[in-house]
Parts: sequence; C-alpha cells; structure tokens
Amino acid sequence: MRMISWNVNGLRACIQKGFLDFFAQIDADIFCLQETKLQPGQLELELPGYRQYWCYAEKKGYSGTAIFTRHAPISDTRGIGIAELDTEGRVITLEYPDFYMVTCYTPNAQRGLARIDHRMKWEDAFRDYVVGLDARKPVVLCGDLNVAHQEIDLKNPGSNRGNAGFSDQERGAFTHLLASGFTDTFRFLNPTATGAYTWWSYMFNARANNAGWRIDYFLVSDRLQGAVRAAPIHADILGSDHCPVELDIAL
Repeated sequence: MRMISWNVNGLRACIQKGFLDFFAQIDADIFCLQETKLQPGQLELELPGYRQYWCYAEKKGYSGTAIFTRHAPISDTRGIGIAELDTEGRVITLEYPDFYMVTCYTPNAQRGLARIDHRMKWEDAFRDYVVGLDARKPVVLCGDLNVAHQEIDLKNPGSNRGNAGFSDQERGAFTHLLASGFTDTFRFLNPTATGAYTWWSYMFNARANNAGWRIDYFLVSDRLQGAVRAAPIHADILGSDHCPVELDIAL
C-alpha cells in the first residue's frame, strides 16, 4: 500500500503549481494533506476512484486537513475529542479493519515560542489519543508534526536551538511519542542519512541550498515495523514550502 502525506500550504495555490500532476503520477492508495486553508464549498475536486474526507478550521484561510483514499474505511473521525483543541481542523482518523490511518497538522509553537503552552497541551492530548487507538489496533500516523527531532533532521541545529520546531520541549514531546510505541519510518530505514529535509523557508534561497528541516513524518505502531518497505522523501516536488513524504507498507 502506498501512502503520501503533504503539507500543501494552501491547496488552491498548490493546484496552480502542479498538485494534480503529482497526485496522478504517484498513484497513491491513501493521500493525506495538511494546511489546506479551505472552508466547506471553496473547492470541488474531481478525483475518480477516491473518497474524500475533509476537516476544516473555524478560522478562514487557516490550517485544515484532508484524506483522499481508494479504500472505504469502516469509520471516519475529525479531531481528538477535546473541544478546545478541535477548532483548527488538525486531525482526521480513518478506521480500517486492520489499522487506523491518522493525519495530523500539529500546531506551530510560533516565533519566540509564543504558543508553546498550547503546543504542549496539544502534544499530551494527541499522544493520549493515538496511544488509545494503538491499544485497539495498529496506527499509521502521518503529517506535518512541526518538529525536527534530532540535530540530523535540520541543516542548522546550532543556530536554531530553542526556536519553534527545535525547542527542547517539542523535541522531548516527540521522543515521548516514539517511546509510547511508535516508529519514525524514515529514520528507521535511514538511521544516519543527512540532508534529508521536507520543509524549506521561502527566504534566503533555502531550498536551492537545501537548508531545510525534516518535520513531515510517517510514524507507525512499533509492531508494524516489519511491514515497512520504503519511506522516500520527494524533495524534487515543488508546489509548497514542504515536499511530499511517502510510506510503502504491506498492509
């Protein structure tokens, strides 16, 4: 089964930059989006053979997630079941007979860690949510998790230490999530790979210089490690400040 996750940083803009070409070319079974920046009725997509699941933020032009899937789920859920954390359209869960598919757009801690308290509240609640799912059946979790876990996961760790996405609090929360029974599939297959990034600033020619961060992930329940076949990063695909990431898994 081939799965794709992509923070499109505005789906309407990304469509103007080749989204549908990549969608057709990659031929995924399940295609997950973050930061769609849409409200209901703003975009009608014709994707023959795919069911579409959307989660919208209450705030216009902000956040939002979607999943397009060839495989009809048993059930679909938006959010994590906590009202104060479910207003920004950040999570969709599809239940299948043998696993849960979760896509997530984790809140950004923002400049100066202005939103770090909210972020930590989110981390605890979201971890509890996916651990609860994992107790029932294995989980495949993807999305823009807004953290570079280790120094190897960004170009300039020294100058970014303590910044949003590379603070001790956020990195520690990611370590806690993995320790709760999840595997970072890219790092599992590529334990020492450097220069492997999924997001680049629009400033300072960051993408041309590959001065990036790996903040987009596919995680799986530890017991699915043996089913993971590949976890490539499609750094050559433009259209957003993020690139798509992939998971090929025997499910």
